Amino acid sequence: MQTFTEIFSQQSLWAQSLIGLIGLTIGALAVNYVLKYVILRAAAPFLDRRTQTIDKSVGWLATVVPLLIVSNGIWVVPGIPDDVRIIIANVTQAFIVVSVAMAIVKGVTYANELYERLPTSKNRPIKGFLQVLKIVVLCGAAIILISVLIGESPLLLLSGLGAVTAVLLLVFKDTILSLVASVQLTTNDMLRVGDWIEMQSMNADGDVIDISLHTVKVQNFDKTITTIPTHRLVSDAFRNWRGMSESGGRRIKRSLVLDQNSVRFLNDDEVVDLKKFKMLKSYLANKRAEIADWNAQELTGEDAPVNARRLTNIGTLRAYIIAYLQWHPRIGEGFTLLVRQLPPSPQGLPIEIYCFTDTTDWNTYEGIQADIFDHLLSIIPEFDLRLFQDPTGLDLGQALKPQ
Repeated sequence: MQTFTEIFSQQSLWAQSLIGLIGLTIGALAVNYVLKYVILRAAAPFLDRRTQTIDKSVGWLATVVPLLIVSNGIWVVPGIPDDVRIIIANVTQAFIVVSVAMAIVKGVTYANELYERLPTSKNRPIKGFLQVLKIVVLCGAAIILISVLIGESPLLLLSGLGAVTAVLLLVFKDTILSLVASVQLTTNDMLRVGDWIEMQSMNADGDVIDISLHTVKVQNFDKTITTIPTHRLVSDAFRNWRGMSESGGRRIKRSLVLDQNSVRFLNDDEVVDLKKFKMLKSYLANKRAEIADWNAQELTGEDAPVNARRLTNIGTLRAYIIAYLQWHPRIGEGFTLLVRQLPPSPQGLPIEIYCFTDTTDWNTYEGIQADIFDHLLSIIPEFDLRLFQDPTGLDLGQALKPQ
């Protein structure tokens, strides 16, 4: 049987252990409180107020101090078995590893935020590379965490990774592909935040709002968000409208489809009548002089009109459209300007207008384009030409109406 002295000694030891644990806990909590709620609050005005990321990074670092107190202080608390001391020390050291890793991750995030405030960040985003760095940090922390908990060297765990390399490559296949794609996109300047891209295979048509390691987010013009895997932007085709935006002009490429039955030569009276168009005076004078000289040289002794060169209503219309576009104040200078005929078809004769506005703003561009074609559609009858369209119910009704 235990003597009274032995029982008293055991109870005294347990009391010392309990008091030691309570004191260690209170000490760790007190240090944690002083660091986070006194020192950090006092230092808050000197930190970056435009973000909370730096606060979180410093907060994780501050957590390391009370954990170190517990990890080292547990060895001076009397009456605790060594196995329990080892378990507590290992667990607290594991939390230290997690805290340091999270502090580094938050620090990397803050570095990206600082970089995105620079003008060059739109041309050279580094978010994807920093995400790779985060993955490396977290993987390293996981290895160290496991080694601390089992009490073995991290090198032992690393030596065992060789056997599962193939599995890791399979698991991180998308990450590796995305990393390579991010390098290509950044190095070749293929994509920037703010670019308008169009990718039909992914139903994406809008502005790039975020470029990360695994995904690129595109806000479509209907305000929906399309998420594209980064590697798809390298393996699949997409259209980037940045060149249009940087040029300062946006292309108009649209056709007026004319009824081929309305195309004909102009007689002298009609040519004289067309001189009322200020934009055609120079063209008509030069063209009539050119045709008169040609006819005088090539048709000596000829009197058949079919062999002579004559003005046509469609050619005069093309000249008018060119003059109108050159006069228009919102058509950009220095860009290609064409008015051309496309091959005739059963649907009529297309006259294509190809030019550029002096703005890339979508709303303004559509207004300029509409104004131009409003005018051209209205002026076509002045040249005795007709637009072509498929017969409608009204056309059939007019044809069947008794004369």
